[in-house]
Amino acid sequence: MEMLAIPQQNQKRVVDPSLPIGPAPEEGEEETRLLLRFATPRDPALIAKWISYQVIDTERADWRRGYEAAWRYHERQGDLEVPYEHTEGAYPLGRWLSDQRRAYRTGTMNSQRAADLEELGIVWDTADQGFAENLAAARAYFAQHQTLAAPRHATVLDRAVGQWLTNIRRPGGLGKEPERAERRAAALAAIDPDWNPRERGWTVDWQRHYTYLKQVLAAGSRLDDIVPGVTWHGEDIGRWMATQRRDFKRLNDEQQHRLAELGVKPKAPGQRRKTPTKTPATTTSGRDTEAFQRGWTALQQYVQREGTTVIGRGHVERLPDGTSHRTGIWIANTKARRDRLDGEQLRALAHLGIDWAR
Repeated sequence: MEMLAIPQQNQKRVVDPSLPIGPAPEEGEEETRLLLRFATPRDPALIAKWISYQVIDTERADWRRGYEAAWRYHERQGDLEVPYEHTEGAYPLGRWLSDQRRAYRTGTMNSQRAADLEELGIVWDTADQGFAENLAAARAYFAQHQTLAAPRHATVLDRAVGQWLTNIRRPGGLGKEPERAERRAAALAAIDPDWNPRERGWTVDWQRHYTYLKQVLAAGSRLDDIVPGVTWHGEDIGRWMATQRRDFKRLNDEQQHRLAELGVKPKAPGQRRKTPTKTPATTTSGRDTEAFQRGWTALQQYVQREGTTVIGRGHVERLPDGTSHRTGIWIANTKARRDRLDGEQLRALAHLGIDWAR
């Protein structure tokens, strides 16, 4: 039976209408779309070209990711005042914006990218950017020490944060423009309200020791246990507290109030420091006292890091000053000669959890 052929009409190619979404494609992107549309596994030359656009040209892809992260931050916060250490999801947005400001300053950023960021409210001022990066280091220091009363030699995130804080505490250190100085002071106060203790009438050193005393007490220590020789982050807070009790009346009202809240009271008139009765066998020389302090500091550092007083005889501890201390041998020898230790030394060891010193 003969089949009748049914005439077929030419089929028209129907393309669904579409609306543009997002910014117009940059140079080269339209070509990439065409390659994606027509390339097949049998077109190795086209595939190689596509790879060069999508993989090798990572700078363009990174900028797009950074801009998208900046856009999300702006939508949420309403500005681009992004801390240097901030990450948007897993993307290091704060560092990326720092790189964009650097490109803008050196004239290597094209005008379209600059305009896109300006629409989001970016501030190109490089002085503000340098302050933001140092502020990130200040946050990292505070996270470790719970204070911005850093010694001048302190460093964190490869930045001399101690010297920077010293500089900005000086008159005019926050900048000559009042509005900018006020904004910077507010950013520092948001980290630590006592970031500039001189404004309150005392020194950075006093603020640091006071903060460390609070930390030791919060960790469960008693005031009676904090004797000269007890240190925290390398500071002898026991000796400092004894000085505060002796000179209590010389402190201003706020200092006295803060210490009183911790239970620190002025030394009673006529009260003398109690010293244990020593026999000739327990008398120690200045060199012995210095050696004990060094050993105790190394042991304290070990206990704070490891959370235990169990220490091998061969253990060597690296001290903050860069020297080494044979702490394992020292604690073994000290235990063997504990009858030569005075009361303060025994209490200092007991404070760290050494059972045989109790």
